[in-house]
Amino acid sequence: MQIVVGIITISDRASGGQYQDLGGPAVKAAAEKRGWDVLAEAIIPDDKKRVQETIRSFSAQGCGLILTTGGTGVADRDVTPEAIREIMRVEIPGFGEVMRFESMKITPNAILSRSLAAIVDGSLVIALPGKPSGAVECLGFVEGAIPHSVALAQREPTSC
Repeated sequence: MQIVVGIITISDRASGGQYQDLGGPAVKAAAEKRGWDVLAEAIIPDDKKRVQETIRSFSAQGCGLILTTGGTGVADRDVTPEAIREIMRVEIPGFGEVMRFESMKITPNAILSRSLAAIVDGSLVIALPGKPSGAVECLGFVEGAIPHSVALAQREPTSC
């Protein structure tokens, strides 16, 4: 099964041109390294409505996997988990649990992460940290479960 990916960088400063987006390109490189097809990319501000609209748009375009980077911390403008939870069909807690558990081996600040995964429309959405290295590491921690999860999100037959 070919995994079609959408990547969303969620950052007020990157979307406003105040600094270069490094998270999105790092996640894109990691996705392409795995042989996944990156179909859509966006850089948007930390705004719940924009996050929701972009996720739904990417899902409608056929992205079975949507990777977001940014907005998963505890700063005032970090709203990614709330945005996803408002439109999800179901949350998949194991993804966030594994990402935090494995990240704690690297940095004690991982306990502050609110990374998660959920099914939205026909897509698996994974909210990754904003730090490029953290986003790529977290994707690696959960990549084994992604193909089966995407198949389930897209209601495709699975072998399990």
